[in-house]
Amino acid sequence: MTASSDDARRKRLAAAFRMPLVQTMVSRKSSITNAFVNAVVPAVPPTPEEVDEALAILGMERSDVRCAYCGDLATEWDHLRPLVVQRRPTGFISEIANLVPACGKCNQSKGNKPWRVWMVSTADRSPTGRGILDVAGRLARLEAYERWRTPTQIDFAAIIGHDAWEQYWALCEAVIAEMSQCQDVADTIRAQISEALAARQSSSH
Repeated sequence: MTASSDDARRKRLAAAFRMPLVQTMVSRKSSITNAFVNAVVPAVPPTPEEVDEALAILGMERSDVRCAYCGDLATEWDHLRPLVVQRRPTGFISEIANLVPACGKCNQSKGNKPWRVWMVSTADRSPTGRGILDVAGRLARLEAYERWRTPTQIDFAAIIGHDAWEQYWALCEAVIAEMSQCQDVADTIRAQISEALAARQSSSH
């Protein structure tokens, strides 16, 4: 086997196998924040008539619901305008005026970015980045969807009071701080276990 063929083989193997990312408690900060937001954001289920109207605007049939962003088979409904920006609620809620069918790839790639900016960007797994056809047509249908009805936007602090609202987010920050301390302990434990594993493997050779 030549050096070049061996190098090519190593590259193929590297592409075929990828270690799972190490999950840390600190990396769950966004998940914790989202949990605190979703716990208080109202959800208004649509009527069947509203779903029909929404799909018609997006050019879809009930029997074949597709991702509004890329056209793949839809697996979920995504918030067109994000519920969370900079780790705080935007005031938008879960309702048909703010939800469109989406696939997992697009939903994860879009995150809380403005949908227009994301769709035409070369972000990983964005429609433009993936070379999806007729992005302009998809943008036009989503713009029509936005004109369909104005989404609800709530000032949560004004409803419950500034002090109560700040107290709620102080609880969120306390949970995140506690998880950060737990991660410090976990790092120490992981290091000790890794050292013991390395010693065991060394003694077995």
